[in-house]
Amino acid sequence: MKALILEGITNLRENRQPLKFADMPVPSIADEEILVKVSTCGVCHTELDEIEGRAPPPRFPAILGHQIVGRVIDCGARANKFKINERVGIGWIYWACGKCPQCLAGGENLCADFQATGRDAQGGYAEYIKIHQNFAFFIPEIFSDSQAAPLLCAGAIGYRSLRLANLADGQSLGLTGFGASAHMVLKLSRYLYPQSEIFVFARAARERNFALDLGATWAGDTTNEPPGKIQTIIDTTPVWKPVVEALKNLAPGGRLVINAIRKEDADKEYLLEIDYARHLWQEKEIKSVANVTRLDIEEFLNLAAKIPIIPQIEEYPLEEANRALAELKEGKIKGAKVLRVN
Repeated sequence: MKALILEGITNLRENRQPLKFADMPVPSIADEEILVKVSTCGVCHTELDEIEGRAPPPRFPAILGHQIVGRVIDCGARANKFKINERVGIGWIYWACGKCPQCLAGGENLCADFQATGRDAQGGYAEYIKIHQNFAFFIPEIFSDSQAAPLLCAGAIGYRSLRLANLADGQSLGLTGFGASAHMVLKLSRYLYPQSEIFVFARAARERNFALDLGATWAGDTTNEPPGKIQTIIDTTPVWKPVVEALKNLAPGGRLVINAIRKEDADKEYLLEIDYARHLWQEKEIKSVANVTRLDIEEFLNLAAKIPIIPQIEEYPLEEANRALAELKEGKIKGAKVLRVN
C-alpha cells in the first residue's frame, strides 16, 4: 500500500518535507480486528509534536494520523461488529487494556497501557489501517468523509474539554486559540449553553473574525482584556503565553482547562511571570486533558449529528500532507485540515 512515513524526529522549520512516500505491506488482521480502506484523515497539531519530538516518539518508520474515516474491507474470524463496506471512524485511542483500575472506572484514557493511533500503532496517512473492532466507530450518515474526520479527535477532545470545564448555562466561556477543536467547541457550547457568553482569544485577525462569524460574543488578541472575568477558559494552543494570560482573566473560582499533549518550549519564560495574587489566588483551578475515551467519541459523534455540528474544513490530497502540516505550524488555520487518501 501507499503510505507517508516519518523516519525520525526533525525540525519543521528546517525540513519542510518530513514525510516521505513508501510502499508498505497491507496490515494483516487478527481474529477480532477489521481492515479499513482509508478515505480521509484529519491533520492534527499532535502530528507536529510527534514530528518535532515533543510528544512520546512513535515507532519509526511511523505512519502518523489519528482522525480516520474509511470503509471496512475485511473482518477477522471473530469480528462481527461491522459489515463489509460499512463506514467507520478511528480516533486517537487505538487500544486500552480494559482491566486496570482506570479502565474499570471509565478512565481508559489514563490506562498505563494506552495505545495511540499513529504513535503506538500505524495511523491513517496510508491507504489501509487495521484496528480492533471495539475501537472503531459508526459514522452518522449526515457527515461526509471529510467532515467526519476532524470530529474523531479535534471534536471529541473538545467535547471532553468542555465536560471537564464544569460549565453551567449562563456562565461565561473563554477559548484561547481558534483552530480545529475550538471552532467545534464554540458550536457545541452555543447549543448546550445558549445563555453563556463566549470570548475568543486568537493571535490572527482571520481567526478572530471566524469566531465572531460563528457567534462568539467577543474576540481579541491573546493579550487583550475581555469585557469581564470568565468562569472557564479552554486553552487549545501549543504555547505557554496564552495559559498565563488566561489565568489573569479567570473569575474567582474559575477553571482553566488545558487541551494539549505538550507545550512548545519557545516561550517557556512566560511561566516565570506567574504571580500568585494575580493569576492563581481566589481558588482558581488548572485542569489538564489527557487523551480521549471511546465514550467521548461515541457521545460526541451522536451529539454532533443531532445539533448538527458541521466542521469547517480545508481539504488536501495525501500528496500535499507536508504542505498541510507546514501551514498548521505557521498558524494558517481556518477550521480543520483534512487529507483525502482514497
